[in-house]
Amino acid sequence: MQLIIGNKNYSSWSLRGWLALKAFNIPFEEIKLSLFSDEFHLELAKYSPVGKVPVLVDGDLSVWDSLAICEYINENYLDGKGWPADKNNRAVARSIVADMHSGLFAIRNEMPMNCRAKRRVELSDKAKQEVSTLETIWSNLRTKHAKDGDYLFGTFSLADVFFAPVVFRFSTYGTQLSDAASAYYTTMLAHPDMQAWLADSIAETEVVAAGETGESV
Repeated sequence: MQLIIGNKNYSSWSLRGWLALKAFNIPFEEIKLSLFSDEFHLELAKYSPVGKVPVLVDGDLSVWDSLAICEYINENYLDGKGWPADKNNRAVARSIVADMHSGLFAIRNEMPMNCRAKRRVELSDKAKQEVSTLETIWSNLRTKHAKDGDYLFGTFSLADVFFAPVVFRFSTYGTQLSDAASAYYTTMLAHPDMQAWLADSIAETEVVAAGETGESV
C-alpha cells in the first residue's frame, strides 16, 4: 500500500491516515507532497478527484478522506479490531470521531496544527467552548475506562487516531487541561509513533504561512 500525505508539520488529516497504519503495524509506503505546490495537485490528481490528502492506494483502489481510510483499514487489515470490542463503546467511539471529523471548526481555524512550534493565541469564545467540550469527553472516557488502559477506551483505537492532531495543537498552543484530560494528552504525546511524526515535522524546513498563527513563545 501507499499513503499520500502532505507536510507532517501542518497536515492534520494526513496524520490520521498515517497513524492508523503505523500504530497498528500495517506496512505501507509513505509518499509526502509539499502542500499547495504545483507538484501537490498534479500528483494527487493521479490518485484522487478531490485534490486532498491523505489518499490510500491499495492495488488498483484509491481511498481518500481520513475516516474512509480508517474504516477501510479496519475492515480489510484489522478484522474490526480498530474500534472498541464492546458494541456500546464502539457506538460512542464512532460518535466522537464523527463529531471530530465534521466539527470543531473554531479549533481548526484558530489553532492550526504546527507540531514543531510553540505559539500563543487568543481564542474566541467558540474555540474555548470546543476545547472545554473535548476536555470533558477525554476526562469522562478516561475515567470510565481507566482500568483497561491509558487511552480513551482503554486500549489504543481509531478514536485515539482522530484526536492525535488535537494533541499536537494543545502542545503547540499550551492549552491547560484538567488532570484526567492532561493524563490522556501526555499518554498520546508519548506514543512512539506520535514522537516519530513529531521528529519528522521538526526536520522539515518548509514554512506554510497559514499554519504560522499567533506569537512565538
